[in-house]
Amino acid sequence: MDRLAQEDPEIKALIEKEHDRQRNTIELIASENHVSIPVLQALGSVLTDKYAEGYPEKRWYCGCEAVDEVEALAITRAKKLFNAEHANVQPHSGTNANLAVYLAAINPGDKIMGMNLAHGGHLSHGLPINLSGKMYKTVFYGVESDSERLDMDKIRQQAKTEKPAIIVAGASAYPRQIDFAAFGEIAREVGCLLMCDVAHIAGLVVTGQHPHPFPHADFITTTNHKTLRGPRGGLILCRQQWAKKIDTAIFPGIQGGPLMHAIAAKAVSFHEALQPSFHEYIANVIKNARYFAGVMHEKGWRIVSGGTDNHLFLVDLRSKLPDVTGHDAANWLNAAQIVCNKNAIPNDPRPPIKTSGLRIGTPAITTRGLGKDEINVLADLMDTVLMSNGDTAVINRTAAKIHDLCKRFPLPNDKL
Repeated sequence: MDRLAQEDPEIKALIEKEHDRQRNTIELIASENHVSIPVLQALGSVLTDKYAEGYPEKRWYCGCEAVDEVEALAITRAKKLFNAEHANVQPHSGTNANLAVYLAAINPGDKIMGMNLAHGGHLSHGLPINLSGKMYKTVFYGVESDSERLDMDKIRQQAKTEKPAIIVAGASAYPRQIDFAAFGEIAREVGCLLMCDVAHIAGLVVTGQHPHPFPHADFITTTNHKTLRGPRGGLILCRQQWAKKIDTAIFPGIQGGPLMHAIAAKAVSFHEALQPSFHEYIANVIKNARYFAGVMHEKGWRIVSGGTDNHLFLVDLRSKLPDVTGHDAANWLNAAQIVCNKNAIPNDPRPPIKTSGLRIGTPAITTRGLGKDEINVLADLMDTVLMSNGDTAVINRTAAKIHDLCKRFPLPNDKL
């Protein structure tokens, strides 16, 4: 008997509503994925009952024998996966991971140098409305107007002028490889620390399909739920010399008790990412993104920076629809059961609430098994919906076709 359905039918119905939405939509949000049944089983386990403030064998409460082993296993797997000296698996999110590094490594009022949010950075890299921008001085580097890529020589000169305490290398909407080695050289020249936020590209990094931040970085931060295909949450990797300060920054610095059910699910996802099949999966994610960007380009859409090296690409809507915002375009596609997100493009003339672009990612569709043939279909459908200016009849016909496509490629957790 389904106890949830019996005791709280409202929540049960809403969970099923979301499961049905995922079953019957194509997910192109670059920061989302579909986890395995084992990950979900760990998330739904009795580990959620245990309060485990502290770290393995150094807890505040008794009764932590089993959860100590869970966390120790997650740490061992994370270190192996990232070839790291130390791992902290407790951050509740990627932003928490970033804030913990700042707390451990620099002082309030020190200077952070991160990537401009409008050029593809992240709010926790020093945006003024984020805690990172309120506690620390911030300066930003960005992409070049012509190439829409990072110019490492200019970043080097900026760093020498600004003399930050820490440089943040990483992005949430940058479709090209990030030169972590060059960032490391710059940090050493300036005499500052380097934190590499690989939240989006973690899966690529651990499979060797994107340059690794180590040994160039002092810290790596990431989320678990994007290309790493794990539960929602964060992770910090660092050199051993920073281990104590990082652990103290997380607890008692910015968090209390860890989410032991989430840590167990992280451990499951690390185990999955260590398998040869995960390497093949990430290779297909990249192939699909490059192919998808190429097909959209052939249909007349301008692709920011001319393509992609990773799991995402950005479409400049102005190339075919100069009067259509990313906000409207994403809503039209969503109504057609194609889920993506509006996104600013470099030097976007529109405000962030509107934008001139869309961000398209391939982690979730690759998890479902879609390939070139299906991407051709998706590109045709997307182009048709967009060029119809959101015509209701076109949207409805598209939604029916998407529904049929989804039936052919079920979710990995469809039978939960």
